[in-house]
Amino acid sequence: MGILISAVLPIALVALVGIWVGRIFTLERQTLARLSIYALVPALVLHSLAKTTLELGNAIAILTTFILNTAFLYLLAVTLGRLLTFSSDEKKSLIATTIFANVGNMGLPFVLFSLGEAGLERAIVYLVGSSLMTASVFPIVLQGEGVLKGLRYTLGLPVLWAAIAGIMLQGTGTILPLPMERAVTLLSDGAIPLALLMLGIQLSETPFVFGRHELMAAGLRLIVSPLLAFNIANIVGLTGIDRQVVVLQAAMPVAVNSLIWVTELGGDTVQVARTIVLSTLLSLGTLPIVLWLSSQ
Repeated sequence: MGILISAVLPIALVALVGIWVGRIFTLERQTLARLSIYALVPALVLHSLAKTTLELGNAIAILTTFILNTAFLYLLAVTLGRLLTFSSDEKKSLIATTIFANVGNMGLPFVLFSLGEAGLERAIVYLVGSSLMTASVFPIVLQGEGVLKGLRYTLGLPVLWAAIAGIMLQGTGTILPLPMERAVTLLSDGAIPLALLMLGIQLSETPFVFGRHELMAAGLRLIVSPLLAFNIANIVGLTGIDRQVVVLQAAMPVAVNSLIWVTELGGDTVQVARTIVLSTLLSLGTLPIVLWLSSQ
């Protein structure tokens, strides 16, 4: 329980500040979203990747499992959206909440506190895959105007180039000049707080009720995703702590940043905000179970 409190409580407290601010002032959420996407998130990705040490053999297997799991989840979300005749925004929101997990600000501390430094190294590999997917495929999927137009949009996102630069810096052992390093660090430190504040601001305008959309989306994220990841990991050949970390990261609740992307690229922001809250609350019960089952 201490692990869960230390990982989840800070998220809840910052979101509460956002709720308070959102009820006092009228804020332009799209402006905040663009500030995050074009300034803060790229700095966070650059900073994280430049500092990461990857073990190539294990990293490839972990990334392969992540990609396959994400692909299956995407196909499942698309199929359910069509079968249930969701609107375009509802389909985008279901896709976003299904494939976009909170593997950073919740996944990393949870894995560190439960599995130690060895687990953290592997969790960072998973985060790298998620960051690259977010910078490349995710905008194309949500843009919904064809691969060429989506790709053109993706190439204009600083987060993609930040990811490439971070990998190059890490691979060559290059260190940024001190003033630039401090600037990147300052910007990266603001990414997660702004995302959480945006969640709170959205929630201040959102009735606190959950329907079938939110329950289904939370179920896909917290139950279906780790089950898929476990079976895919076995097929890929992951064992021990490698498999355990992949399953745990796949079991994380919906990422707060999914609200930012949906705000920018389209989707039902109310539905996404509710699903983030619901999945985070439910993860208090599901994560200990997944942790225990994945260790068997």
